[in-house]
Amino acid sequence: MTATVRIPLVRIAHARSGDKADWVDFGLFAWNAAGYRLIEREVTAERVRAHFAPWLPGAVDAWALPNILALKFVLRGALQGGGARNLRLDNLGKAMAGALLRLEIEVTEAELAEALGAQRVGWWGDGPPDNPLEGAR
Repeated sequence: MTATVRIPLVRIAHARSGDKADWVDFGLFAWNAAGYRLIEREVTAERVRAHFAPWLPGAVDAWALPNILALKFVLRGALQGGGARNLRLDNLGKAMAGALLRLEIEVTEAELAEALGAQRVGWWGDGPPDNPLEGAR
């Protein structure tokens, strides 16, 4: 059996979040195709729902966006009626990407090494990569 390790998502991905009314909207972006394979396998609507369960009464919807190495999540009912009605501190969806990045997933040491060792994909520096999806599936 292959040994596994638990890692927070922040090791292999970054995220953006926002809110609209009573929903929080997340984009979880892998840094490269190796990381995308891991988040696609490990980060499901059910896992996200469990991660936010202490304060999330609503459902979680999820979509895979392989062309941009990302997953999209919408957390319904996440703001207790909306930002202006919520009594919880730091309630806006914009602040919740950090909480998502603390979600831990289980990967093999080889998978982690591949995700950390592969070049990060991005549209900075010398321009877009030739094929950002190389090896994604």
